[in-house]
Amino acid sequence: MPTVMRLTGLGRSTIYRMVVARKFPSPVRLGPRAVAWRQSDLDEWSESRPAVTH
Repeated sequence: MPTVMRLTGLGRSTIYRMVVARKFPSPVRLGPRAVAWRQSDLDEWSESRPAVTH
């Protein structure tokens, strides 16, 4: 989770809220108390986000 938070710039609760809203990739269950995200899913999500220009 810390890596996902660092890569996306999103907080833990925001990530889980977006997962529920189907606006962020779902995690993969690794064990009873462990989840992870596939790098490919995060890359695809990131590429689908609108580009920010200032």
